[in-house]
Amino acid sequence: MRALLFALSFAGLTQVTLAQSVQIQVDVLANRKPVSPYLYGRNNSLPLDPQKRLTRADITRLRDAGVRFFRECTGNNATKYNWRRKLSSHPDWYNNVYPNDWDFAASQFTTYFPQAQGMWAFQLIGKAASTQTANFNDWAYNQSQWWQGVNQNLAGGGTVNPASNATKALREGNPDLYLENWPADSTVGLLNHWFGAGGSGFNKNNFRYWNMDNEPEIWSGTHDDIMPVQLPAEAFIQKYVEVALKARSRFPDIKLVGPVTANEWQWYNYDNKPVTDATGQKYPWLEFFIKRMAEEQKRTGVRLLDVLDVHFYPSGTKPDEVVQYHRIFFDRTYAFPEANGLRTITGGYDTSLNKEYIFGRCREWLDKYMGPNHGVGLGLTEAGLNNANNANTQAIWYASTLGEFMNNEVEIFAPWSWQPGMWEVLHLFSRYNQPIHVDALSTAETQVSAYATVNQTNDSLTIALVNRSAETKPMQLTLKNFIASGQFAPLRLLANLPATETFLSHSNNALETSIVHIFNNGLSLDLPAMSVISIQLTGRQGNAILGLDPAADIVVAPNPGTSGFQLTQPFAGQCTVFNTAGQEVASFDTKTNPVFGQQWPAGTYVAVFRQGERVVKVLRLIKQ
Repeated sequence: MRALLFALSFAGLTQVTLAQSVQIQVDVLANRKPVSPYLYGRNNSLPLDPQKRLTRADITRLRDAGVRFFRECTGNNATKYNWRRKLSSHPDWYNNVYPNDWDFAASQFTTYFPQAQGMWAFQLIGKAASTQTANFNDWAYNQSQWWQGVNQNLAGGGTVNPASNATKALREGNPDLYLENWPADSTVGLLNHWFGAGGSGFNKNNFRYWNMDNEPEIWSGTHDDIMPVQLPAEAFIQKYVEVALKARSRFPDIKLVGPVTANEWQWYNYDNKPVTDATGQKYPWLEFFIKRMAEEQKRTGVRLLDVLDVHFYPSGTKPDEVVQYHRIFFDRTYAFPEANGLRTITGGYDTSLNKEYIFGRCREWLDKYMGPNHGVGLGLTEAGLNNANNANTQAIWYASTLGEFMNNEVEIFAPWSWQPGMWEVLHLFSRYNQPIHVDALSTAETQVSAYATVNQTNDSLTIALVNRSAETKPMQLTLKNFIASGQFAPLRLLANLPATETFLSHSNNALETSIVHIFNNGLSLDLPAMSVISIQLTGRQGNAILGLDPAADIVVAPNPGTSGFQLTQPFAGQCTVFNTAGQEVASFDTKTNPVFGQQWPAGTYVAVFRQGERVVKVLRLIKQ
């Protein structure tokens, strides 16, 4: 951790007008919401091979970064996973079958991260890996190098098509040679294996979240060896319900997470088109899924969905666009450049539609079909940016998305791809943020955002500031319903990150530490371009008149010999007095007026003593 100690005094700040500065107001009593600890998640953090255990460096990085949510189902490889044989069929590598030991990954998880949540998945497709004996010999073919042909279905005796751009085999392999039937009882049998009598002995409370398979609306592409023609949407719903009912009966407190859609196009399209129901009415895929879950829950009397889950893989590379991608989920004004699936929402293709707010839409559909108290959370269990983005862009996107999800009570978040800059942001947010979100309003939200959190007792406040602009932005921040203590607060900065990974541990990372001056119960800062800052304030809940916290009380007794306030120490300067409504009562030179307030009514006042522009002391005056 790099230490850069400096004090920002009011007099030394760049002189800017209020109109030029970004104005931010934090109110610790407004819009209070719990922040889910499972926003701090990752995919594929644990080894699946007992010969490749977590190293000490791995454990330190994961612990120090504050990973609280481990999604370990391995995406597409989960669909044909066989927990009995500890095998998976790899759909992006000839469908070859490889060892894949979820038991070992789960044991590493429970050993080293007992306070976190782990997520695995149920298989709904109906087939699972059975043997490695029918694998395509990729080593003999090209020493197991990647090429376009890795997508050919060659396991099970297929004949390779050697054309450099070929994705289809000359002869398809026979999946019966490497897969076996895998009914609902088999997939939920993992619950008994891990948590039941005579099982692995894992604590099921650390394994509450379960994906209902992975990206089912594109199985005819990812798993075309057994599904060359896409399963109808209603047929998938029936598979989902069968497994969900059995899982809930064995683990009543389970969190069922679905439908795990692949990307923006699939949020609205199943098998590349909106879903048509039995009456001929068309629905966006997610709306249809929610509608059918509501109907099946009513029919069975069993809760079948706990978290609505999507994936997101935008293709843009322009930094000024990428740093706005956090707005796709709730912002009804944001025009997403890649809004393609959305344009099919009415059944055709309307190019005028570009406002996604996908999670906002899903909440509307959930309220419509399940009622306002449905209790279904929201999750993003895979996301990734184009690798052309640099570490600073990655950090800004990740910090902004975390902040947006904090603002809107998203329950789980686990990016799939992990690039430089993201470890740093995860560490900064998970370690220093507090458990309760509060309002932080910015006058330039698209460029500068503040994400504020407090503790239960309202005496510790963290403010994360994100500057998405390529320019330095002056910022002035005021506090409402919180009185900061002391004159300085610690500040931690991420900016100018290199292309290579910088985070190793809590003590070895790219954070620059400094202090910021607290003035008038607020802060003034120049935010560096493309930066993320975290400021930690201590204090107490309350209102300070004009944002000033009185340091002491002066009490006038009922008959003290004078009905006014008298300065006991000589002071040459200006005094301005305010009433509790913040209205100015008097202003005078203390050198010529050391006794004042004789004619004021009983009550409480605040006196601000200045020498020039500098505030010297603030006192609370109580007249009885």
